[in-house]
Amino acid sequence: MNIRKMMEQREHDFLSPYASFSDETKGREKNEIPCDIRPSYQRDRDRILHCKSFRRLKHKTQVFLAPEGDHYRTRLTHTLEVAQIARTIAKALKLNEDLTEAIALGHDLGHTPFGHTGERALNMISSVGFSHQLQSLRIVEKLEKNGQGMNLTWEVRDGIKNHQTVGMPSTLEGKVVRLSDKIAYINHDIDDAIRGHIIREEDIPTYFHEILGFSCRERLNTLVHDIIIHSDGKRDVEMSNEVEEAMFLLRKYMFDHVYTNPIAKGQEHKAEDMIIELFEYYMSHFDLLPEEYIILRKNGESEERVVCDYIAGMTDRYAIAKFKEIKIPVFWDVL
Repeated sequence: MNIRKMMEQREHDFLSPYASFSDETKGREKNEIPCDIRPSYQRDRDRILHCKSFRRLKHKTQVFLAPEGDHYRTRLTHTLEVAQIARTIAKALKLNEDLTEAIALGHDLGHTPFGHTGERALNMISSVGFSHQLQSLRIVEKLEKNGQGMNLTWEVRDGIKNHQTVGMPSTLEGKVVRLSDKIAYINHDIDDAIRGHIIREEDIPTYFHEILGFSCRERLNTLVHDIIIHSDGKRDVEMSNEVEEAMFLLRKYMFDHVYTNPIAKGQEHKAEDMIIELFEYYMSHFDLLPEEYIILRKNGESEERVVCDYIAGMTDRYAIAKFKEIKIPVFWDVL
């Protein structure tokens, strides 16, 4: 009995005609023998879940650098919230949940230590440029599994590459993740900002309360329902004009009052300086990189790209530890 084929047939029997079917994938860059149990997108989801880059997300900043308290989001908890929201929408629209979850779990694998601060620093200091979505793609295609990559399907890689606002995924599942990412970070960043006494719920303009709701729970409920109602039975993933406009204006409100808030972001210049110092040090001491990165250079990658790979893969605390190791003198004894 081939369980995978039964599951693939079940997709055709149940899912929307606009869903991405596992047995119709554009495939992988390297051919593989299919699993006898798991369809292609489920297999991709599992590979991402078990990779080293995914585990490192638990020690990478979401918005607040080194917050005091255990309940602030990290890059990992953000990723899990995106996956939950995206699967809820995909299930209601009868789209492929495995593909949706794979894209959601992989979309931020390339994020640097210290969140977007680290991303900006690497993009500024490196002549080859840096963006986390392209780094996420680079991780799954090349860096994971000791330089072999994970050999994911085309649809998963397309969704990861195009998850930002400026992107346009080729599948409806990718479009669901693209919106779910924004829904997740806008609302959980509000929750964290309230917890950190940066803003209060009553500080949010009445306009947003009237359209989206008076709490994170109500806003999530409004946004998810709006997408489902306006996308059901369509070859697209859409929102109503009113709710979509309110969501993007609320995003702008967060940029004005939280993401650039001097209290919340007072330590960012230190993190930025640290990333730049690490980059300059390893460009001058390339031979001190781990062997797996030196091999990348031998295989034709530029030194700048490889140094970016190494730094981007660091967690916040590992970056701090390496900075201390190379910049701060230690005491020594003669025994």
